[in-house]
Amino acid sequence: MSTRVAVIGSINADLSVNVERHPLPGETVLGSGGELSPGGKGGNQALASARQGAETIMIGAIGTDPYADVATRLLREAGVDLTYVTTNPGPTGLAIVAVDPGGENNIIVVPGANATLTPQHIAAADEALATCAVAVVQGEIPVETIETASRILEPLGVRQILNLAPVLNLSSEVLRRSDPLVVNEHEAAQILLETQNRVITPATTEAEYGQKLATALVESGITSVVVTLGSAGAALATTEYAIHINSPKVEAIDTTGAGDAFVGALAASLAAGDNLQIACQRAVRVAAHSVTGHGAQTSYPSTTETLPR
Repeated sequence: MSTRVAVIGSINADLSVNVERHPLPGETVLGSGGELSPGGKGGNQALASARQGAETIMIGAIGTDPYADVATRLLREAGVDLTYVTTNPGPTGLAIVAVDPGGENNIIVVPGANATLTPQHIAAADEALATCAVAVVQGEIPVETIETASRILEPLGVRQILNLAPVLNLSSEVLRRSDPLVVNEHEAAQILLETQNRVITPATTEAEYGQKLATALVESGITSVVVTLGSAGAALATTEYAIHINSPKVEAIDTTGAGDAFVGALAASLAAGDNLQIACQRAVRVAAHSVTGHGAQTSYPSTTETLPR
């Protein structure tokens, strides 16, 4: 049985700066840093998957500028298969990340080459996709490409993880094929509002609210849902149960890419044969480890590193 993971998604270079506080509209603040590092939700998730031991294939697009080498450097070092990463004329995707002393970030994403990833690129990779146990897709590539990927993956029997970040207007069939759908609490609430005109009243705790959101999404026909809750861990719901998974308590330095660390680790664990609950338990530990370092991909742990408990 295959244990390979395919990640279909965005590849960026991240420009990271540190600020004492995030600026108000129209305000200028001084920053420090200015380092370039690899990023993009797809690239992040592929690296997290590979560092958690999964043989990983990346399907995406980069540009012809110098940022392309920056964006793919750690993927190459980790042995991610980049055969299906296409190079298209123009700029590579770019994310501008501002981080405050508490580790909270603001991010501006310029799609660049990610917007040129077409359904034809997915179709060209169908033989490689057929060798995978799990495929991950996120919301930083064109809608028609996500829709095509979902249709191609279904008859191949590949388990689909949909990380709908940002939230896009996808068909209900794509949502129902996801197992799991992974979103944060804000994205979960937005999906419920836009697809069902349904509002879930916040609960006493983040854990309870996350479970209510996950359960409501499962009730809409989705096989399984994971709602990530940052330092509060994650809520998981299927047609059989809804539970909360605590996150280890750590001192956060930079939360950039923590959600992607979670998704990549989740994919690797599911591909290795773990059930969804065990996979989520490992994923929250990987995500917790990631916030103790700077940057996104540069903070992702390998299987040789000790994860927080």
